[in-house]
Amino acid sequence: MTRIVLSTGNIISGGPCIIRKPGIFRSNLEFTNSLRSNFVAAQEDYSASTSPTSNGSPVNGTNGTNGHSYEQVNGNGVNGHYHNATASWTEKDGDVIYIPRIDWTGAGLQEERSQYEITVKLFFLPQAPVDERAEYIAEALRLVKKELGVADVDLLIASFPGISFEGDCEWEADKLNAKMGSEADEVATWTALESLHEQGAILRLGIAEFGSEKLAHFLSQIKTMPEVDQINLKNCCNVPPPLAQLAKEKGIELLTHGDCTDILPSGTLRDLLGSGQLGAGVLSDDGSDDDGLKGDLIPQWVVKYTAFVKDRGVIENKGYFAGAELVA
Repeated sequence: MTRIVLSTGNIISGGPCIIRKPGIFRSNLEFTNSLRSNFVAAQEDYSASTSPTSNGSPVNGTNGTNGHSYEQVNGNGVNGHYHNATASWTEKDGDVIYIPRIDWTGAGLQEERSQYEITVKLFFLPQAPVDERAEYIAEALRLVKKELGVADVDLLIASFPGISFEGDCEWEADKLNAKMGSEADEVATWTALESLHEQGAILRLGIAEFGSEKLAHFLSQIKTMPEVDQINLKNCCNVPPPLAQLAKEKGIELLTHGDCTDILPSGTLRDLLGSGQLGAGVLSDDGSDDDGLKGDLIPQWVVKYTAFVKDRGVIENKGYFAGAELVA
């Protein structure tokens, strides 16, 4: 098994190369444009520091910075090889490929941890096995904490697949929402989050897209109550009164968002990493004999993080990580 970790870096400092369209733009557009921008930046940054030879290895026998060989991705059936150019700006560590490679020397926040409100939204993707979600949570938190140089996060919002909050009116949206998702999977995943909350790694827990009926059932089966319910009112003018009443009774803060519920479809991921015009050239085209990675991509999770400076009212650091599996 080969795992892939994608990263955008800090998109607040990304500059004008990150395309933003007018109006309400949702996180999948921000996410994919930021990934492409980071791929290009990494290709430019590392192209001058390595000089690959014709056999796929840099002249010094490494990838230029960390001594890993890139001739074979692994020995368990994934028979792809890196492009020469790709080897310079990505990194393989065990069974994980980082796209692009991450320079951790610049990680960390500028001020003391107490000055920040750090929020994480973790999207569990529909193609990934539910029984591996505890691993996804651990990996996503590890990356965010390392990127920001912190030991904990203030709020983690769990976004489960198959749930939306859309309809012709708020009453219809609330009614349709009650039948969405998988309550058993959501409760099981919440148990893993509760454990991290008890350990102090997550100070507050939240959920996304839970209407009144779905939220009421969920609360009856869990130990640690969510402190936030984040909903998308794009197609609804108001919060449904039953949800507003339940949230008030339980002390749950209702927040709105503009994120996509389907943030990283398989096709989008393959386009991002493929050999097409807008692709990064990491994956081989189907049926081709090039040196790109070969196999099926299964998107597993996406995490969105923000570090908000409380006394100045600004976001200092914002970005995304994503995880996927490459199956031969």
